[in-house]
Formats: sequence, structure tokens, C-alpha cells
Amino acid sequence: MAEQYKRHPNTECKICKKSIYRRPAEIEKNQGNVFCSMICSGIHFRKENPCIVCRKSILGGLHKKTCSRHCANINRTGIKYTGIRLKDKVIDQRRLKIRLLAQRGSKCERCDYDKPEILQVHHKDRNRKNSDLANLALICPNCHYEEHHLENSWLNKNNHKN
Repeated sequence: MAEQYKRHPNTECKICKKSIYRRPAEIEKNQGNVFCSMICSGIHFRKENPCIVCRKSILGGLHKKTCSRHCANINRTGIKYTGIRLKDKVIDQRRLKIRLLAQRGSKCERCDYDKPEILQVHHKDRNRKNSDLANLALICPNCHYEEHHLENSWLNKNNHKN
């Protein structure tokens, strides 16, 4: 009775060419890409990229350019490190704030709030790239919020009820 239910191979594994049975709908759905095991499936779908130095295969999911530390060192030869930091926005803003604190004092320029730790640099023309000292103001977070958001507040609209 066991012979009655035995499936006969109707296709072969795309990788190892082993004869296997798969449902016809499955073969059609996978466009003929059928495999005998997860190992053969993994081999088929694996993405590999070549090392940019020695051309050895590297798994694509690792997002690496080189296969080893040795190849990475070869790839880096000729790069000159100056020791100078690239343009750092946070450090530039900190320098501006320190300079403004030294020039204008440690109070908010609008309400005279006197905690210099929380004062913020405000660009009057709202262009962050224009860091001319005449364009800058040292103001507290409350005044800064009022400057940027109060005029567009939904509370200023006449459609709310009193």
C-alpha cells in the first residue's frame, strides 16, 4: 500500500541536479527555481561581492568593501590624515554661543533671563548659514519658541471660541 502513495520525481534541484518531486503549482509559482534543501536554496540566493583589493568573494549582506584587515590596510595606503576635524556643526554652534556670551553677557537679550547654560543662539533672518554676529541673538528657549512658533499658533486664529 505504501507504493500507492509514493511520489515520482517530476523536476530536479537547480543547484545539485538531484531528482525531486514538487507540486506543479509550486514549480510554476517559483518560475522553475526549485531546490532539494535549504542548503541549496541558500547557495542560490546568496549574494556575493568581490573584495576591491584581491577580488575574493565577500557576502553581500555584510556591506564590506574588503575581505580582511590586510586588504583594508592596502586599500587605505596613500590616504593622508591631517588630524584636523571636519566641519562639525555642534562645535561651531558651541563656539558661537561662547563668543556671544563673552560679548553680550549671560542674559537673554529679550527677557533678561539669566541662566547662560540654557540660552540658545537665534538667527534673526532664520538662515542658519548666516552666522554674522549682527544676525545672531542670544535668547532663552521660551523667547526662541515664541519667535518661531507663536505667530503660526492655532490659538492666534479667530476660529476658536472664548
